[in-house]
Amino acid sequence: MIKINKGKRFQQAVDAVEEFLRRAKGKDQTPSHSSADDKNRRNSSEERSRPNSGDEKRKLSLSEGKVKKNMGEGKKRVSSGSSERGSKSPLKRAQEQSPRKRGRPPKDEKDLTIPESSTVKGVMAGPMAAFKWQPTVSEPVKDADPHFHHFLLSQTEKPAVCYQAITKKLKICEEETGSTSIQAADSTAVNGSITPTDKKIGFLGLGLMGSGIVSNLLKMGHTVTVWNRTAEKCDLFIQEGARLGRTPAEVVSTCDITFACVSDPKAAKDLVLGPSGVLQGIRPGKCYVDMSTVDADTVTELAQVIVSRGGRFLEAPVSGNQQLSNDGMLVILAAGDRGLYEDCSSCFQAMGKTSFFLGEVGNAAKMMLIVNMVQGSFMATIAEGLTLAQVTGQSQQTLLDILNQGQLASIFLDQKCQNILQGNFKPDFYLKYIQKDLRLAIALGDAVNHPTPMAAAANEVYKRAKALDQSDNDMSAVYRAYIH
Repeated sequence: MIKINKGKRFQQAVDAVEEFLRRAKGKDQTPSHSSADDKNRRNSSEERSRPNSGDEKRKLSLSEGKVKKNMGEGKKRVSSGSSERGSKSPLKRAQEQSPRKRGRPPKDEKDLTIPESSTVKGVMAGPMAAFKWQPTVSEPVKDADPHFHHFLLSQTEKPAVCYQAITKKLKICEEETGSTSIQAADSTAVNGSITPTDKKIGFLGLGLMGSGIVSNLLKMGHTVTVWNRTAEKCDLFIQEGARLGRTPAEVVSTCDITFACVSDPKAAKDLVLGPSGVLQGIRPGKCYVDMSTVDADTVTELAQVIVSRGGRFLEAPVSGNQQLSNDGMLVILAAGDRGLYEDCSSCFQAMGKTSFFLGEVGNAAKMMLIVNMVQGSFMATIAEGLTLAQVTGQSQQTLLDILNQGQLASIFLDQKCQNILQGNFKPDFYLKYIQKDLRLAIALGDAVNHPTPMAAAANEVYKRAKALDQSDNDMSAVYRAYIH
């Protein structure tokens, strides 16, 4: 287990399990058996021949994971998935589940591994069902190289899946579909335990999201060169240790990997194709990562021109808001050059809590638009509910209290409702950008002849809010479209 990734109590639990195993190894040197059936036969015969041997009972309990209260119970077989598991503490279960359970030979103490806590597991539903967090068995990583160095663990129950342990706090689950997810065990931007890449990093665009990303890259020790259309925004980061690039082309030509995060498809194209743009700095081996939320056609076009010059391309739009960006807790959706995705490992750890590799260019753009379509529609529904409560004489605060006690409870719900109740619409995610994403998501549906009536209705409400000069306010200002 990579203990630096876990909390203090988790480390104490692991230490307790390891101490138990050390003691058990000293007491129990009985050779393992070739199969579970051999174990069961030996179990029954030893109990009949030595019914009063407490030492043998303890050895059998360790090798078979059974609990014996009397002689009658010694002949019962206890399933690892039975109610016994529910009645024991997690530590006790870990103690009774020997590493030799499946007939493996005894291992040296240094090779003993402990199954990871079930609290790490998580399963995403709906369109994200392909990505499942699975238990991972990890070994301490000795190599300080920040890139991906991993080993494979076979999983006989699920031959389509393999698990890979990756340096410095990463868990990876790869399925036969080719999609991959990477998750930092904690907020790496908070605990500061990232080994930064030795590659030179460039960053173009210091808006709400870009500013937080660059700040975390610098905090984690990356060498960063920045550029922004409004040069004054670079000053703060220069003070924090960043270097200044005069043009996008200069940044790309002097850096190994250049990230960009701009507002919309037009801005993304202008940044690459415009005067002194990214394309002019691309040479064979140069890497470009576009983190803007744009449509699949735009990102595909940019990928083609970058690759045509010998460059490497990755799209990596981010899900989150200004606060999550500042906290290094974004979710990164990536697609394109798999090798470049791996090269960005330490950067993604610094800026986010999770990243997904979704395959070919365009997939991340589509997924990001779907995610924001759901988010934008939900925000419009929240605003609609609060205004309906007001006009029918119900307390908006009470409505929020009820929602926070139910299945819809979330940080997003609470924060956006608080914005509305306090009349504070300081931008955390610009209203104009969520409306842009709704528009692009509707177009995505049109392209495949898929209806998006809920998104279309929400889009009209946001358009009305924009007409009321709410574009540069937070998306929660959509509330004002209902009260004017």
